[in-house]
Amino acid sequence: MRQIDELVHVEDPAWPGLRETVSAGPVPVRVLPADSGESRRSLVQLQVTARSVLGALAWNCGGLLVDDGWVRVYGGGSRAGAGLASLAQVNGFPADFDPHWRPAAGLVVGHDVVGGVFALNGPDPAAAGRPGAPGQMTYFAPETLAWEAMGLSHSQWVTWLLSGRLDTFYDGLRWPGWRRDAGALGLSQGISVYPFLWSDEAHADLAATSRRPVPMSEVIAVAEEFARQTGTPDPGFLGGM
Repeated sequence: MRQIDELVHVEDPAWPGLRETVSAGPVPVRVLPADSGESRRSLVQLQVTARSVLGALAWNCGGLLVDDGWVRVYGGGSRAGAGLASLAQVNGFPADFDPHWRPAAGLVVGHDVVGGVFALNGPDPAAAGRPGAPGQMTYFAPETLAWEAMGLSHSQWVTWLLSGRLDTFYDGLRWPGWRRDAGALGLSQGISVYPFLWSDEAHADLAATSRRPVPMSEVIAVAEEFARQTGTPDPGFLGGM
């Protein structure tokens, strides 16, 4: 086990470069302050250094709210009021470091407000029912209730989020006024869309759907339940809220 000092005090930490990318990028991003206890817990259990983007996020910030909060990138957890959950909380890390504990299917590193899940593959994605290569990003798509390989490392995924290409990625999932709706949410809330995003009705006319803020846990639970009911592969763990 590497102690916190070994993980934090490294040459070429990723955080300064990441902050510069956030500041210079075309996408509105809010950087949340970190909860020091959750930052430490996340980094120690992950055993990654602050040289990596994953470690830099866990140690230096509570998370990122990307594109006016449409995507939430998890870090050390926000200490502000009803703040953003930490990597440790979302993934159910043990309270104290456990060298034998690993995320069963992969590490959940982000959610979007309509129930999409971004996860980093573990060492055997196929055994967990996930596409893509070990150590690469996957996305649980709420309009198909299935995982999709992204072909990106975690650091490449963060760079991609900040690049201004999310409008293309979310084509068909964003309605007029989505930015206002996402920005008005609490950090533990998501948006319930009805008819559901995977329905023929939503596919045909997203603007005609009704939408309301609900706990993010509810958005995720509904997607999990319908994935099982419709006979698609069990999506597995989608993150605890």
